[in-house]
Amino acid sequence: MDTVTTHTVEDIVETIAFFDDWEDRYRYIIDLGKELPAMPDSRKREELLVRGCQSQVWLDWTERDGRICFDVDSDALIVRGLIAIVLAAYDGRTPRAILDFDIEGYFGRLDLLKHLSPTRGNGLRAMVQRIRDVAADNLRP
Repeated sequence: MDTVTTHTVEDIVETIAFFDDWEDRYRYIIDLGKELPAMPDSRKREELLVRGCQSQVWLDWTERDGRICFDVDSDALIVRGLIAIVLAAYDGRTPRAILDFDIEGYFGRLDLLKHLSPTRGNGLRAMVQRIRDVAADNLRP
């Protein structure tokens, strides 16, 4: 598993701000998701499912040189885009950097959560919590 994030947090914030309406923003988010490599079906196992997501979301990870690389996939295009947004913040970072990152501030800069359905927002938070749990479990004193 290699780090797949090609967009930075700042790239995404700037691009989202460029669009005038949310229809265009949703298209951009879906395009971000299309850029993510698919997780092979053989790896989409029950124990990798993120609970609390409306769509199916699988999350796996590896630790390499003190950094955590995530492999995440979903059966929904918009969710794959949300995954890309989250991975821009977390993928390939140290556990401390993951735990220290202000994800709520990032979502606020994107004006994201109020434009998602409550169930989509809950799923997004469940995915973030799972990532933070992985980071906490791998934090070294």
